[in-house]
Amino acid sequence: MAPASSSTSSSITLNINGEKHHLSVDHRTTLLDALRERLDLTGTKKGCDQGQCGACTVLVDHRRVVSCLNLAVAAEGREITTIEGVAEGEDLHPVQQAFLDLDGYQCGYCTPGQICSAIAVIEEHAAGWPSAVTEDVGAPEPPPLTPDEIRERMSGNLCRCGAYVSIVQAVSRGAEARGEARTATAEEAAA
Repeated sequence: MAPASSSTSSSITLNINGEKHHLSVDHRTTLLDALRERLDLTGTKKGCDQGQCGACTVLVDHRRVVSCLNLAVAAEGREITTIEGVAEGEDLHPVQQAFLDLDGYQCGYCTPGQICSAIAVIEEHAAGWPSAVTEDVGAPEPPPLTPDEIRERMSGNLCRCGAYVSIVQAVSRGAEARGEARTATAEEAAA
């Protein structure tokens, strides 16, 4: 029997924002640290480093993940989108634009994770995924994306400045702009 390899690092290729990045990483390197420290993609923020605040949220295969709890080696071969990759050229993503228009940020630290999470929330809702507040989980189409739905779906992202009212409005407007969900009225989103 051959002895087990004692190597603690691997050469990996990460597909980030449509570009392939080749690097050697320690097996314990988180996706967050690979993004920030190795690839200089500093839009993704390190908040609690325990998966509780959502500041490090990125999209992996179009689903939101907290990058501080995911290993870089586990992301090899998957499509990773960071805040730097959500715009289309010079055109901001509708959710980014809504955050700007509606002041969905104050200090801005949590904003990249909020935006990545909001993009996924809109897609999840449009696909019919229920949340803890969805009344009829068997409905043939998604319920309206009400403020309660948005708050529940975004609950994994904390804003220490308390910009929640504007964040809810921005997610609602982003959903309307993308045409991916039936949303509440502007008056409901302000509630």
